[in-house]
Amino acid sequence: MKSNKFEGISLAVGGSILWGISGTVAQYLFNNFVITPVWIVGVRLLFAGLLLVTISTLQNGKAAWQIWRNKADRRQLIAFAVFGMLASQLSYFMAIQAGNAATATILQFTGPLYIIIYLAISQHQLPRRIDAISILVALTGTFLLVTKGHLNSLSLAPLAVIWGLLSGVSQASYTLIPRSLLQKYDAKLVVGWGMLVGSIPFLPIVATQVPHSFAGPELVAIGYIIIFGTIFSYLFYLQSLNYIAPATTGMLSSLEPLTATTLAILLLGVKMSGIELIGSILILATVFLQALPVKSANKEKTISNG
Repeated sequence: MKSNKFEGISLAVGGSILWGISGTVAQYLFNNFVITPVWIVGVRLLFAGLLLVTISTLQNGKAAWQIWRNKADRRQLIAFAVFGMLASQLSYFMAIQAGNAATATILQFTGPLYIIIYLAISQHQLPRRIDAISILVALTGTFLLVTKGHLNSLSLAPLAVIWGLLSGVSQASYTLIPRSLLQKYDAKLVVGWGMLVGSIPFLPIVATQVPHSFAGPELVAIGYIIIFGTIFSYLFYLQSLNYIAPATTGMLSSLEPLTATTLAILLLGVKMSGIELIGSILILATVFLQALPVKSANKEKTISNG
């Protein structure tokens, strides 16, 4: 059992690190090549979705198409693809282009804040004490990150802040919309179809805005984002849920922004002040605060951030 737990932790850590690296790789692409976030998101969703659906079909046969036969499930899957998968991927990569990988990834982690607010409104009850503390901590952290503590100025470009916060909102949608689907179908199937359907609006751009010439580093970076930053990172995360509780994987997912921030500072010359780092830590702390009340027996099926 101990070895299984170690394997689960290793998989969750590995998936989070691979996601974090993909954000830095994306910033490298945007800084050095003529590649748009829209094109890379379309390519990422298309090829990762195709592979996940293929894997699920090989494992489950015709059952992999069952999700399309139920009208309610079909509608929910399309909503997840558009307002969850497509929106979260596009807003995240736009935030990277407008700012940097470090702040984009950290602002994406405000997602739990919007989930708390949504659940409180939909269930007509005040947030729990730990939720209220999480909201306060997340808002304080976001304020410090985007203003460096000065009310009259922004340390980030307005577009970087807007896209970063939208990535947090869409991350909440990504988590909330497919909950009932995940109770009925394999998570690889739900996410694979979500990626594939989410790629459809991008297909004309993917086909017509192909870079004229692919240099070696450019190809490697794009390949990394699709293969390791999407497919393997997700599969590692999903596999980890077989060995450890979702609350544990949630805490370990904080390695994603930590990785993105460290690499952006070391390799891409991104600079963060002490105040910004404190704000980042406060935002990430909400992940741990939300995990505190969760009992280890909780086996609710979840999907990842990346």
